[in-house]
Amino acid sequence: MKNYRKELWFNVPTRRAFINITPEVNICLQESGIKNGLLLCNAMHITASVFINDEESGLHHDYEVWLEKLAPHEPISRYQHNRTGEDNGDAHLKRQVMGREVVVAVTDGKLDFGTWEQIFYGEFDGRRKKRVLVKIIGE
Repeated sequence: MKNYRKELWFNVPTRRAFINITPEVNICLQESGIKNGLLLCNAMHITASVFINDEESGLHHDYEVWLEKLAPHEPISRYQHNRTGEDNGDAHLKRQVMGREVVVAVTDGKLDFGTWEQIFYGEFDGRRKKRVLVKIIGE
């Protein structure tokens, strides 16, 4: 069994963003040479997420509105976490809802996706460098 590991780095200039990372993950899969196995992709920061969904701007807008209703950024005083001097209590909650990671089957050297599925990096407290781990195991 082979394994492959690579870190993808992001420095999102805004507080929040959704970035389609499927092309970068596909490059990792090609570099790995693995034809059949499993691919794990996870955010390596507690205020960011990796998730699978559709690449559709209306959906991304809906996510933004929905997440802001669930965990509004302001007033920052609503979050006990922010008493530490941080202002990102909402980002931790948004990450919890959107998830830390995805696992995708690899079949015949391709991501075994359903219709419209893509992998996204969700940033909820940007403006600094963060990373995503891609780990692939198989043959």
